[in-house]
Amino acid sequence: MGLISTKDVILKFDLSYQTLNYYTSLGFFQVVQRRGNKRMYDEEEIRSKLKDIFELKNQGYPLQLIMKKLNGESV
Repeated sequence: MGLISTKDVILKFDLSYQTLNYYTSLGFFQVVQRRGNKRMYDEEEIRSKLKDIFELKNQGYPLQLIMKKLNGESV
C-alpha cells in the first residue's frame, strides 16, 4: 500500500483541496495515517475511487447516489 499526502493527491489527480476535503467528509476516502498535520491516503484507493466517481458523475449521478453505488447499496 503506497501512501500519498493531501498535497500529492491534489497535484497528481488534479483536484482542488476543497474537493478532496469534501470527498473525504462524505466518506469516499479514508485517512490512513497522520504525520503531524499531514493526512495520508492509500494511493490505489484514491486512484480507483476517483475513476469510479468521475465515470458515474459523467453519467449524471449525484454524489449521494455514487456513494451508495460504491458501497454496494441498491439505488
